[in-house]
Amino acid sequence: MREGSLDAPVRHPLDWQNPDFYDAEKIDAELRRVFDICHGCRRCFNLCDSFPRLFDLIDDSDSGELDSVSSEGFKPVVDACTLCDMCFMTKCPYVPPHEFNLDFPHLMLRYRAAEARAGKISFVDRQLTETDRNGKLAGAVAPLANWATGTGNRLTRPLLEKVADIHRDAHLPEFHGKTFKARAEAQAIEVDRTAPAAGRKAVLYATCFANYNSPSIGEAARQVLARNGVETVVEYPGCCGMPQLEHGELDRVAESARTVAAALERYIDEGYDIVALVPSCALMLKFEWPLILPDDPLVAKLAKASFDITEFVVDIAKRQGLADGLKPLDGGVALHFACHARAQNMGPKAQEMLKLIPETEVTLVERCSGHGGSWGIKKENFEVALKIGKPAARNIAKATKAHVASECPLAGAHLVQALERLGDDVKAPAAASHPIELLARAYGY
Repeated sequence: MREGSLDAPVRHPLDWQNPDFYDAEKIDAELRRVFDICHGCRRCFNLCDSFPRLFDLIDDSDSGELDSVSSEGFKPVVDACTLCDMCFMTKCPYVPPHEFNLDFPHLMLRYRAAEARAGKISFVDRQLTETDRNGKLAGAVAPLANWATGTGNRLTRPLLEKVADIHRDAHLPEFHGKTFKARAEAQAIEVDRTAPAAGRKAVLYATCFANYNSPSIGEAARQVLARNGVETVVEYPGCCGMPQLEHGELDRVAESARTVAAALERYIDEGYDIVALVPSCALMLKFEWPLILPDDPLVAKLAKASFDITEFVVDIAKRQGLADGLKPLDGGVALHFACHARAQNMGPKAQEMLKLIPETEVTLVERCSGHGGSWGIKKENFEVALKIGKPAARNIAKATKAHVASECPLAGAHLVQALERLGDDVKAPAAASHPIELLARAYGY
């Protein structure tokens, strides 16, 4: 039996429609098998809070081994997993095709899927995952919603903490009265037909975050692509289902996959590339959906046609070359390498893209922000999330760059909060940018 695998990692489709997938005894047996391997290895001790919780649980047991640990102690380990995939992608020597066949994040997902099927998702957690409904409702009263959710509001945030278990100091994204899709439909952008990439076409999959919370990401992408001759169409058939994936609602994720894949098929047939604006959503389209619906031809077709926005710009640069006109970003960029961008196994495309800007130094920070989607805003997790993100914040501060960026908008905002806590000698930016926004700025937009 060899230590570690010499082969490229592979991921098996999720057998979520098999009743055994939800069998409590079978799940417990697999948890014990995997946890025992993790206990003997411990390479992941510094990734997230799941592994310290697991190792403390074992070390504090009567025997110091897994045999004296009660299964009731496993839930906090599962709850701490943010499905960032970094253990699978960067640390674990026992992932498939190794004979140990260890996929820690998808085992945590299986546990949560069983909880979801048993009706154990709280009412509040279910409401937090309804991003489309929440975006529409909050967008209709955006000024009021943003006032109520602002971190400086000591009237409403303590109440929100009590009712929704959202930490009063956790940054929450703002809402906009006009979605990115509506803005795109109302404003035509002139495409440079003389640019090297003229003739390429792309559908910008808006994602719920860019659509409702940060239209500037989509607007920057449209400007950059138009400058490079790319014709764009903005579509948003619905959320990718990542919020539901976090809670194990695999049937709802599958429904989202079928809906979006069916809506975008005609564009693929017409020669469009599909470009997601947020890495978590790109990860869903390219990797998670095909593992949940491995026999769905439309899902497979979409996966092959999909790009992350930074990946797409780098592809243009390599195939056709970028349009002229980029100006230096004074002071350089400290770029956080978002976990769901890393999990796409494509390399640091945002860094590659920003290095195309002349005379602009880019420092890559390859540590987790600690945010983990809706996990990091919860009252019981927020301080832990900041602790996990502290090394990344320190590295950003050490880089002393004028611009801070992350492909994950939630991670970027969380890291700004972590920077603010490092001390008075650290100057935190007002906000972190998405890399495509910085590229647009370098073009003069």
